[in-house]
Amino acid sequence: MPGKPIFVTGIGTGIGKTIVSAILVEKLKADYWKPIQSGDLHDSDTTKVKSLVTNSNSRFHEEAYRLSQPFSPHKSAAIDGVNIDPEQIILPVTDNQLIIEGAGGLMVPLNNNFLMIDLIKQLGAEVVLVSQNYLGSINHTILSIYALKKEEIIVKGIIFNGAKDIYSKDFILEYSGLQELGHIPQYTAVDKNTVIDAGNFIGL
Repeated sequence: MPGKPIFVTGIGTGIGKTIVSAILVEKLKADYWKPIQSGDLHDSDTTKVKSLVTNSNSRFHEEAYRLSQPFSPHKSAAIDGVNIDPEQIILPVTDNQLIIEGAGGLMVPLNNNFLMIDLIKQLGAEVVLVSQNYLGSINHTILSIYALKKEEIIVKGIIFNGAKDIYSKDFILEYSGLQELGHIPQYTAVDKNTVIDAGNFIGL
């Protein structure tokens, strides 16, 4: 039997959630689901992950909402004349491990009173938090961890993506008490071989 769904979320936008999702899908031969896609409908995150995965076991489940604009879900939905109803966001049926990719960070609004962190809780998922080193990333990472702990959401650990900063990483891990699941190198290009190689750096 598969474990609980794993929800890949990040400390912000552009942190590397999609590449981390692809790495986990390939490594675990898991299924993939992006509940809400905002913008890039012709080159969606589902399409990107699918193009990076080589195993024949993974299934790619249809999004609950596909929004045309590249904004936060609540804004994109308003522009498209759509109301995002969290009750319509239902886990896909699968006997396989499921990797779920969020949109943006934890406090991204889906509508005027429901956040991404609320969706994680609703889906009963455990979290893999993606962090990346930049000025301010310690603050963003610790705030994300604080929010997850406050909502009593299980965090499996942190995956660091990109350039290394031992001072930042060591502080985050020591202060939070969370496990480092791995550090993905700063690749010059991302392809199927990269995704397979990166899986060797992830302990999950």
